[in-house]
Amino acid sequence: MAEPKLNYVQCPDATGGHRMAYWQWGEAAKGHVIVCVHGLSRQGRDFDVLARALVEKSGGAVRVVCPDVVGRGESDWLTDPALYQVPTYAADMLALLAQLKPTTLDWVGTSMGGLIGMALCGQPHLPLPVPVRRLVLNDVGPVIQWESIVRIGTYLGRNMEFDSLQAAADAMWTISTSFGPHTPAQWLELSCHMVKPRRDGQNGVRLHYDPAIAVGVRAVTADTAAQGEAMLWYLFDAITASTLLLRGANSDLLAPATALQMTQRGPKAHLIEFIGVGHAPTLIAADQVDAVTSFLLA
Repeated sequence: MAEPKLNYVQCPDATGGHRMAYWQWGEAAKGHVIVCVHGLSRQGRDFDVLARALVEKSGGAVRVVCPDVVGRGESDWLTDPALYQVPTYAADMLALLAQLKPTTLDWVGTSMGGLIGMALCGQPHLPLPVPVRRLVLNDVGPVIQWESIVRIGTYLGRNMEFDSLQAAADAMWTISTSFGPHTPAQWLELSCHMVKPRRDGQNGVRLHYDPAIAVGVRAVTADTAAQGEAMLWYLFDAITASTLLLRGANSDLLAPATALQMTQRGPKAHLIEFIGVGHAPTLIAADQVDAVTSFLLA
């Protein structure tokens, strides 16, 4: 299959607006749109394997759209770091959906992408073109373990430059072993979309994202994290989309007790756990791809 097409959407904000990039797989005319949104420090090319599988297994009946959330990938960086928050990201997705004009809409969200999906699906008054039909939450829920936030804060926005792609891939692997087993070729393919040429013109590469995305994460305290849980449960309980919950069996972000509650509340998510994986499944392994494609294309 050909590579995805890079597109942009203009998004409003308090400082004059910004562009969000998105990668589109499949025919632009297809009304059945599956939006796949990445985690905190990742970007839309994380979903290459899943997107190809969805288009192929559907016989070309779907269009898969993978945004680079603002501050990441090919999207603009924000002038105000305080805007790197889920409400901004959700508003950007509304602008994207208005441009895509889906007639059928599904959502796959990994970690942060799942929180954005909950924000959209849990507020029925939002101007979505159509309601989300099926929702995949990949290793995320209303309760985010404090220890995971602390872990992410230790590396986010630091050590941004490397001598080579391989050096960057090796460094990213040291903080990403919880993603589960990957071959060297798989990890290098994931990593090549995570870097760009250095901004100073020197040899080597830098990570793709704005280091300022770390500002909001480091501002979170155990108290504010606990206070946010009530709102996230409110959103989750309001979801009407058929929901699949994926969990890495070793995840430090989505606790087993939270995952169990999510099968009993709101949309009563169907839970699938992946052995030998933590936070978060990369949706590259065959069993992970099969779980998502079977749910969305059933």
